[in-house]
Amino acid sequence: MLTDSTITTMLPVTDSERAGHFYADSLGLKQTGKGEDGTLYFTAAGGAIGLRPMPAGTQSENTALSFEVGDLPTEVRTLEDRGVRFQDFELEGLKTVDHIAELGHERAAWFTDSEDNVLCLHQVLR
Repeated sequence: MLTDSTITTMLPVTDSERAGHFYADSLGLKQTGKGEDGTLYFTAAGGAIGLRPMPAGTQSENTALSFEVGDLPTEVRTLEDRGVRFQDFELEGLKTVDHIAELGHERAAWFTDSEDNVLCLHQVLR
């Protein structure tokens, strides 16, 4: 059944070499393979991320994937130390402090990858 399937999130990239370096060097993910079409695959707990070569302009303006983490401020600092630049917002209903937004029972921080895909770190508050 699909509920038992491993999920691979496919993200469009215009420069797979640049994107591969970002996911390996900045995010610290391990590359596990390369498809015949040039898609680079990286492991992520419980699934995988595929960076698929696509034309420019295929990226979503919304969050494409979110990593659940246990300590959001620490993860934000770690990624910033690796060169990741987080987005800040000051909108009605969405304001970040030190790049982190409080959203009821969770908090989140957003950034873009080297290809302008919107990614997120989130922490569920228990």
